[in-house]
Amino acid sequence: MSPLLVSVLLSLVSAVAYASAAIVQERVADSAAGPRYAPLRRPAWWGAVLLNGLGAALHVVALAYGPLSLVQPLGALTIVCALPMAALLVGRRAGGRAWRGALMATAGLAGLLSLTRGAGTRLPADGQRWVLVGVTCGVVALLLAAAHAVRRPVTRGVLLASAAGVAFGIASVFTKAVAEEWSPGAPLAGWTGLLVLAALAVTGLLLSQASYRGAGLAAPLATVTVVNPVAATAVGLALFGETFRFGAAGAVAALVSGAVAAGGLVRLTTGRPAPAVPAEPSGCRGVCQMATPRALR
Repeated sequence: MSPLLVSVLLSLVSAVAYASAAIVQERVADSAAGPRYAPLRRPAWWGAVLLNGLGAALHVVALAYGPLSLVQPLGALTIVCALPMAALLVGRRAGGRAWRGALMATAGLAGLLSLTRGAGTRLPADGQRWVLVGVTCGVVALLLAAAHAVRRPVTRGVLLASAAGVAFGIASVFTKAVAEEWSPGAPLAGWTGLLVLAALAVTGLLLSQASYRGAGLAAPLATVTVVNPVAATAVGLALFGETFRFGAAGAVAALVSGAVAAGGLVRLTTGRPAPAVPAEPSGCRGVCQMATPRALR
């Protein structure tokens, strides 16, 4: 089996793992009356954490076998995998608007990522990293405050998912920095970067969990899937010396791709809320809730 094919297969399995984790997170958020951000007593949530970790590990291994220009766009398939999986596994069917929004977001993101080109291994200085941490904390805090100020569940979910995407995206930036600077002779020399990476990853996980409460699956998942690499790409362009392929034409194409992805997110966010599931008799509540289909936003 060629390395390129191995990379493609690993990327697809990674997307399925991420999609499975999102479905479990949404189910936990929909059925839990406890903590919005960290339902630590729910075993299913810990299963979602493991699935997210598996998806991340497979993504890293896929990058070892294939080029970034192939692996990153394939990662955008997470939302496309999640919709049919949710319909098949838990009876949550996506309407035509959700599918069109998801496909637009995926196509736009794949186009944007395929146009981004790395320019070596230049890393930001320590001062730039702390500025980046400060800006990230500020952006996440603003999105969190905005989420708590709105009443519409889907809008709140998208704002929380945007904050999660920013945290995950900047965590990817620190992952690159830590990986480039790691040395077997001094494995903990970059401990500050590791702490920042861990804090951002946990923050993203908790915010993404909260984003599914009352917002369905499609809109929060698509938002995280798009904002995560877009945030990392923006930092890469600003600090890592990355550029767009094909010069000015590539930059224009990237803008168009970004607009398509944003249009997809708007379709997912502005869709009408799905009708509420009728209450079931107490005797069959648990089983009936699992079996009753519920449309995605």
